[in-house]
Amino acid sequence: MNTNAIQDFYPDDVAHCYGCGKLNEYGHQLKTYWDGEETISRFTPKEYHTAIPGFVYGGLIASLIDCHGTGTAALAAYKNENREPGTMPHLRFVTASLNVNFLKPTPLGFELELRGRITEVKGKKVISEITLSANGKICAEGRVVAVLMPENFIQG
Repeated sequence: MNTNAIQDFYPDDVAHCYGCGKLNEYGHQLKTYWDGEETISRFTPKEYHTAIPGFVYGGLIASLIDCHGTGTAALAAYKNENREPGTMPHLRFVTASLNVNFLKPTPLGFELELRGRITEVKGKKVISEITLSANGKICAEGRVVAVLMPENFIQG
């Protein structure tokens, strides 16, 4: 399997997402990789990503889970088709449903680790369960239902 992040393979015309778009200079630039049978992304919040002093804003947490989920979906779809990421036609996913459970406050000052586990790949839909941890403790979990972006949206 390829060692590049799935987002590195997104065609330029669909690589502007605030959370994971490689072409969005103001965005998070989240990168998603395989780590065994799970996916992994890492992100270090800045001081201004605060909700209250010392803790990460919940909207950031939701957006990270969202983008890690769509990256996980793309990786799962390529694997399911026994293809390398970036091969044609491109497989780019968008969120159909996002559910986030905040388990405990997420502290600032730590790298956040997102882990994805694929629970279903069926047709154009991929469902994944995502955890977000800080300092080794799970702070949030989410369920992402992602659907394949229609080919006519992707020029690539």
